[in-house]
Amino acid sequence: MYRRTKKYQQQVAYLAAAQTDREQKQLDGANPVVQTNLPELRRIIEITDFDSGTPMTHRIELYRSDRIDCYNVNIDGQPWMQRMGWSRILAALRKALPRLRQFY
Repeated sequence: MYRRTKKYQQQVAYLAAAQTDREQKQLDGANPVVQTNLPELRRIIEITDFDSGTPMTHRIELYRSDRIDCYNVNIDGQPWMQRMGWSRILAALRKALPRLRQFY
């Protein structure tokens, strides 16, 4: 086993004391941990497409999933994906709505 130096042992003791102080403050209520319940429907994205001549509106609803950073996605009321992250949702939107050629 490696030998602990005096300086290292002092640092370990200091960090342990700081951690117990933080835990004690949380227990005393000086710095309470706030837990909020997330709503079932977290975000709504509405896209209106005017390129086809008649406006088409699509509604993307992002619901709470079992992970904090993911969503259950419904498009126009139909379930699409379970546990999808924000980056993947935006990438799918980018692919689903490509650029169109501009006509003069």
